[in-house]
Amino acid sequence: MRNGTHVAVIGAGYAGMAAAVKLASRHIPVSVFEASRVLGGRARAVRLHGETLDNGQHILIGAYHETLRLMTLVGVDPTRHLLRLPLHLEFPGEFRISAPKLPAPLHLAAALLGARGLAWREKLAAIRFMQTMQAANFRLPSDIRLSELLDRQRQPPRVRQYLWHALCIAALNTPAEDASAQIFLNVLRDSLAAGRSASDLLLPRVDLSALFPEAAARYLIQRSGDPAALRRSTAIRRIDVAHDGQTARYSLHADSGNCGSYSHVIIATAPQHLPALLAELPGTAGTTDIAGMLAGFSYQPIVTCYLAYPAQVRLARPMLGHGRGIMQWLFDRGQLDGQAGLLAAVVSANGPHLALSQQELAARIHDEIAAFVPELPAPIWTQAITEKRATWSCTPDLQRPATETALPGLLLAGDYVAGDYPGTIEAAVRSGVAAAQRIRHV
Repeated sequence: MRNGTHVAVIGAGYAGMAAAVKLASRHIPVSVFEASRVLGGRARAVRLHGETLDNGQHILIGAYHETLRLMTLVGVDPTRHLLRLPLHLEFPGEFRISAPKLPAPLHLAAALLGARGLAWREKLAAIRFMQTMQAANFRLPSDIRLSELLDRQRQPPRVRQYLWHALCIAALNTPAEDASAQIFLNVLRDSLAAGRSASDLLLPRVDLSALFPEAAARYLIQRSGDPAALRRSTAIRRIDVAHDGQTARYSLHADSGNCGSYSHVIIATAPQHLPALLAELPGTAGTTDIAGMLAGFSYQPIVTCYLAYPAQVRLARPMLGHGRGIMQWLFDRGQLDGQAGLLAAVVSANGPHLALSQQELAARIHDEIAAFVPELPAPIWTQAITEKRATWSCTPDLQRPATETALPGLLLAGDYVAGDYPGTIEAAVRSGVAAAQRIRHV
C-alpha cells in the first residue's frame, strides 16, 4: 500500500467498476463494496422464468469509446460480445433509415436522402438541421428544450417523430418536450456527426452484468491478488472521516461492522442513495450544493416487457422501432444471445403505460407485435420489469454535481455527475475513470 493509499469504491455498477479497473490498472489498492449479489447497478442481469434476462434492454453505440476500451482491457471482446450494426432505424411499414458504408459525413447524408417514409422536403429539412448544428459546432447560446429547438429549425412532424424524438428517447430517456437540447446535440456531435463507425449500433450478445462488471471484477481480483477486493452483499450505511483540511482518512461501516480505513472514497451509487451517505460528513451535509442539486433531480423509468414465444418466432431485424402505441423499441433476443423466440419490448420515460397491470401491458404489446409479425402465436410467458429510476430526467441547464467534493479524497462517480452526456452506460464509465484519475499515483 503506497504511503497508506487505499481507495474504497461504493457501488459496483458500471461507474464503480470502471473506477476500480482504472485504479487497479495503475496498481493503486482498491476495495469495492456492493449492496447486491449481482453487479451492474441499473444495468444488470436478472434470473426469471429459467432465463437470464436484463433489468432493462440497453444498447451501446460506436461512439462509446471509453466503454469499449475498458471492456477490452478486462478481457471482453467487443467483436464477440456486441452485435455491431451500421446505423439502422426501422419502424415497420412507416419509416426506415440505414447508413451505408461510406466515409463521414457522406454516410449520414446518404442515409437521410435514402430514408423511406419521408418526402423530399422532409429529408432536406433533416439535412439542413444537421448542417446548421454542425456550423454552430453543436453548441447553443443557452440551453433550451429540444422541442423548442426543433420548432426554431422548422423540423416537420414526421422527421421529429421518427428521427429526432426517437433518438432523444433512446439516448436521453426524456421526452423532447422536456429534454435538454444541448445534451441531445452533444450526442449527435459524437455519433451521427462523427466518424462513420461512431453511429453504429452495438447490441449486447450477453447479459449486462457479463458485458463488463463481472469481467471487471475478475480483472480487479487478479490484478490485486486479493479475493476480498470485491465484497458483494455489503451495503455501506455510514462513512466517518478524520481530516485536517489537507488530507483525510475515511472509515466505512456496513451492517456487519467496520469495513476498514481508506485514504480515498469514490461513491458510485445511484444519485438517490447519495444524500444518506453524505448526511453525517462535515462539508457535505444537507445544506450543501450537492444536496441542493440532487433535490432538483427528477427521474424517468424504463419498462422492459419480455414476451416468450415458440422458438420459430423471429423479427425481420434484431432491433425494430415502433412509432405508434405503447412500445418504442423491440429486440429479438434470439438474434442476439440465442434465446430463440424471446422478444424484449422497451417503453421509456413516463407515460400512461405505467397505470397498466403487467398482464394488460403484455397483452397490448402482443397486439402491437402481431401487426407486423404474421401469424404470431400467444406468448408462453410474459414478464415486465420496471426500473422506476432508470435515469435522471435530462432537462435544460440541470445542475449536476462535480466529481470532486469539498472533502479531500471524497469523489463522486455515476452517470449523473457533471459531463457532456445523458444518463448512459458511457457516461457512467467516463465518470468512474475521471474519479480514479483524480487520485494521485504515489
